[in-house]
Amino acid sequence: MIASLFVAGCATAPEQPTPQPQPTPVTAKPQIRGDLLGLTAAELVQRLGTPALQIREGTSLKLQFRASSCILDAYLYPPPSGAGVQRVAHVDARLRSGADVDQRSCVAALEGA
Repeated sequence: MIASLFVAGCATAPEQPTPQPQPTPVTAKPQIRGDLLGLTAAELVQRLGTPALQIREGTSLKLQFRASSCILDAYLYPPPSGAGVQRVAHVDARLRSGADVDQRSCVAALEGA
């Protein structure tokens, strides 16, 4: 009898399932001043005014906005599925001389214009 208790004491407990990590909730990234990625053409126009230049190339769209101190080019593309509204995927900001400038400061200049 003692031997059976000894064997029972050595038996391993049933394996507990490893807890799966819980995904962290996704929160919307706050819109910081100067961040234009993901905006639609209508949202850009509402925010920056009428573009000085609009170029369509295939399914893409380039909108150019000009302030006295800088030029901002926003490149919009449709979603990968091809169906849906075009959104800003890339932005270039530069001085009128062509030198790069901080995008946020250019957006601030355009919003103030």
